[in-house]
Amino acid sequence: MCICRCEEHSDEAIQRLNNPGLPRSARNDGKNKEGIQMKIGIIGCGLIGTKRAAAAKNLGLEIVAASDINVLKAKALTDKFGGRPSANNNDVINSAAEIIVIAAYHKSLPEIAKAALNAGKHLLLEKPGARRPAELLELIKLSKEKNLKVKVGFNHRFHPALLKAREIVDSGALGELYYVRGWYGHGGRVGYNKEWRFTKDISGGGELLDQGSHLIDLSLWFLGDFSSVKGALQNYFWGGEVEDNCFMILQTKEGKCAALHATWTEWKNAFKFEITGKNGKIEISGFGGSYGTETVTFYKMLPQMGPPETTSWQYPFADKSWDAEFTELLNAIKQDRQPMGGLEDCFKTLTVVEKLYNGQTEKI
Repeated sequence: MCICRCEEHSDEAIQRLNNPGLPRSARNDGKNKEGIQMKIGIIGCGLIGTKRAAAAKNLGLEIVAASDINVLKAKALTDKFGGRPSANNNDVINSAAEIIVIAAYHKSLPEIAKAALNAGKHLLLEKPGARRPAELLELIKLSKEKNLKVKVGFNHRFHPALLKAREIVDSGALGELYYVRGWYGHGGRVGYNKEWRFTKDISGGGELLDQGSHLIDLSLWFLGDFSSVKGALQNYFWGGEVEDNCFMILQTKEGKCAALHATWTEWKNAFKFEITGKNGKIEISGFGGSYGTETVTFYKMLPQMGPPETTSWQYPFADKSWDAEFTELLNAIKQDRQPMGGLEDCFKTLTVVEKLYNGQTEKI
């Protein structure tokens, strides 16, 4: 078994996906080395909005305005990263910002995004982008009419282990893909069921929209569109009007399957995603911190079968997926193309989600 301990983050895989013909010297490494300069506005200054602001500053971008319904949160963000704070989203929309990050409650995401697009802004729209797919239709139409780029915040595609897995798959080393398996979860915290996520009108749903949407997005990325959706939604522990566990079996028209489980009753935080093909298997585990060291392992089957040839890559450094995802949006704007993980990808994820919530599936 070979273990590679990777000390630097590289997003070369992103550029290969979007520009497969580019020579290595022409590919951006996800660190904004070309020095793309755009002004940034932030709407929603909680945990995720702050992470997005930090990524923007890491890339040398100027934050010009930030808003939050709690103006003290906006002030805390601008005190640290710069810009003018406000309690009014219009102050950000009407500012000099060229890209607006929207990290608001799920119910508010489409309305704020529509106003920002009408003002001519590119967007980094936090996942899940909306509560239901129909809420995205006007945004898709507007972004095309105005030639504006919208990146939806499914940052898990930009973790180095997932990018490495994508490189292996695209190289053909795994052969024909058969299925993926994934589970993702945490155990909440004291008072978790009193937070906004448990008000269905605001959040749109529970763990299926929270971590389950990440698993669906990754499965679509590797396997393609799903024609069959089966699932079960349960509330085992937290009570209230949204689910704390979701179980899914998704199938493409070619018969490729995804077996997924997202849970708010994972008492030890966990992430694992496996991709199996004719010639072997890729296993991704951990996201750093309480989820464990981010690792991708490739099990390559040998002609004589038996124990596989095994190679692992570890990424024991701080999470740079936020920087890499922001860089993808910058490059998409500069290259006048749609970003990887945009509105149409989000629409596909939410279509699966809606089928599960509406019971338009067979029971497992």
